[in-house]
Amino acid sequence: MTSEATPPTSEPPVTAPGGDQPIPQETPATRRAAREARVAARASAGRAGRNLPVAIGVGLGLGAVVVASLFVRKQVFVGVVVAAVCLALVELQQALAQRNVRVPVVPVAVGAVGMLVAAYTAGGQGLSVCFLLTALGVVVWRAAEGPVGALPDVAGGVFAAAYLPLLAGFAVLLLAEPDGARRVLVFVAVCVCSDVGGYAAGVLTGRHPMAPSVSPKKSWEGFGGSVLACVVGGTLLVWLLLDGPAWAGALLGLATVLTATLGDLGESMIKRDLGIKDMGQLLPGHGGVLDRLDSLVMTAPIAWAILHTFVSTR
Repeated sequence: MTSEATPPTSEPPVTAPGGDQPIPQETPATRRAAREARVAARASAGRAGRNLPVAIGVGLGLGAVVVASLFVRKQVFVGVVVAAVCLALVELQQALAQRNVRVPVVPVAVGAVGMLVAAYTAGGQGLSVCFLLTALGVVVWRAAEGPVGALPDVAGGVFAAAYLPLLAGFAVLLLAEPDGARRVLVFVAVCVCSDVGGYAAGVLTGRHPMAPSVSPKKSWEGFGGSVLACVVGGTLLVWLLLDGPAWAGALLGLATVLTATLGDLGESMIKRDLGIKDMGQLLPGHGGVLDRLDSLVMTAPIAWAILHTFVSTR
């Protein structure tokens, strides 16, 4: 007994659950259109993912605040640093809370004020003593809440105190020198050279990712742009503003490229682990305050060491 062969029929269109309209099937044409739409969206936001006009405007505004505070009165700049560090501490505390790490922000913030003021009035020894007292305050504050989960909270608090106010204290040590306003200006300007040079070269020629698993948009071509901008900028700034040797400016530029890049990658690694894009949204086109401080705080100690050792005060 044989069965009749069923004549071939075309497949019925796939319909949405509970609906009569067929679901559009993906075709090479629709895939190509979707890809072109994604490319257009990326192009409208810029290859580096920033709203460039807004980012430039905010950056110029921040630069104006820094320059004005430096040359109006040194203590005003200390206040600007205190405010920036405390805002960044809040951003870091909120970010780490996503991994159930509760940074004791009150003792860290109080310690941050003490560290930065002590750096200006008492130098490196005052900065070191205040950091140790801050670490002790974190332990005592967290111990009052009980032992459960204390270890990650204490570690997070000590990390926050070291990452932000301790490192930022070296910028205040620069300020405390007789020509401190110019030294801080050189330090900040060379860091800006790293950011601008890397951004421009990366957007124009970036092809080879430096650390794709951490920061996909950071390229070796951008790193080369940072090296060129920092060496040229450091050489000119140290020579013109501090009357220092050109080679010391070039050394500062090279060191700044390394520390600023490590600062950017380090914060990107933290954000990747936390699953967030920016530490905050306070600065349009830039993200949070911590997103702007990452390279500065990492560079401040090496900038202080190079300028303190090789460039005499005047």
